[in-house]
Amino acid sequence: MDLGLLPSADELWPRKNEYQGEVPYLELSPVWLILNSKEQYGLKNQLEKIVEKLGSNYPSDVSVDENHGPVYIDDSATLEPGIHIIGPTYIGPEAIIRQGAYIRSYSWICFQAVVGHCSEVKHSILLPKAKAPHFNYVGDSVIGSEANLGAGVKLSNLRNDGGEVHTRHSDQRIPTGLRKFGALIGEKCQLGCNAVLNPGVILGAGCSVFPNLTVSGIHPPNGKIR
Repeated sequence: MDLGLLPSADELWPRKNEYQGEVPYLELSPVWLILNSKEQYGLKNQLEKIVEKLGSNYPSDVSVDENHGPVYIDDSATLEPGIHIIGPTYIGPEAIIRQGAYIRSYSWICFQAVVGHCSEVKHSILLPKAKAPHFNYVGDSVIGSEANLGAGVKLSNLRNDGGEVHTRHSDQRIPTGLRKFGALIGEKCQLGCNAVLNPGVILGAGCSVFPNLTVSGIHPPNGKIR
């Protein structure tokens, strides 16, 4: 398949750089290379550099593990009691981390993004104003600006057999080279409660997913998945 037919970062997240705070470089092709830890501009390498530059910064009453890297939390972020954060992690201006959230290594939480009650984030990016607000799992994924995960939405990132994640476009099965790959969710997508996204899903900007569905493959912008 011609990978040029796959959605680009600019198509998925056109307004990613319009906000304050640090935002990762995403213009890789194919776009899921951001999740490749060996890639020069992958999330892992970018995050290590940004937290090294900014340094460790967090309130003394927050539960933090910096054994594997610094945790940087902007002073304007809202941090509710009972959260735990593992470095390296970046949490940007006016982000909201609610009670019971679990933020694991290589999480990049941008301006006004929300990680809610009993939500877990790992090796993922929440772009400005993205929301994982209630009982969500976000692993090896990117959530676009103003996208929202309904309560109980899970972004599955690992096949049951532990093999390479493939995604689907039309009738073609596309290898990604990744063992762990959750989802790439475009701007302003809305996911209904308890939807599950299989590994390797890409949702174009403005997609709507109805509740209680299991979703696979690549979907064009503004689609309704029901």
